Amino acid sequence: MNFVRIFFLLFLTVCFLPAKTASADIIKYFDDEGRLHFTDRPVQESYVVFIKTTVPKHRPVAYYRELYRREIALAAEKYGVTETLIHSVIETESGYNRLAVSRAGARGLMQLMPKTAERYGARNVFSPAENIDGGVHYLRDLLDRYDGSVHLALAAYNAGETAVDKYGGVPPFPETRKFIGKVLRLRNNSRSDARVSRQIFSE
Repeated sequence: MNFVRIFFLLFLTVCFLPAKTASADIIKYFDDEGRLHFTDRPVQESYVVFIKTTVPKHRPVAYYRELYRREIALAAEKYGVTETLIHSVIETESGYNRLAVSRAGARGLMQLMPKTAERYGARNVFSPAENIDGGVHYLRDLLDRYDGSVHLALAAYNAGETAVDKYGGVPPFPETRKFIGKVLRLRNNSRSDARVSRQIFSE
């Protein structure tokens, strides 16, 4: 079977997959014996996106918040970081897409760079449990480093500790400031929603 025919068959497969399963890219990679494989999820560090597909936004955020609730709750308790902050970082970083990969190479729900993932033990960075544990651990270390300042911890999470230390505060990067603003806005909205819910059920 030649390369053109393989491409055509894969293209048809993606086009006619049900909406629930047509949300992942088609990836090609070579195994240790040099054999070519195609899959819909990363299985190793070295791979190439063969067919790029768009993830349909057919699930509300509440669905994903519930889907990863257990992993987030465990990490929150383990590292002493509020669940609302973790959810807000994940929603801002990846939109709850566990297979997200940024142009800079950040991966997974909390968009861990390879060195950060390795540092915090996230061997399978696309595993929700490992990614969340590593990301929250990193966030905890940043909060400790900056004396509990959420603004500085988020700035370092986005731009790196070197940038925060260089500028003596939040770096003047539009992307970083936008990131901090969105995370804090989502966190504040979550707190407001929680207060309203408590009031409703207590009446």
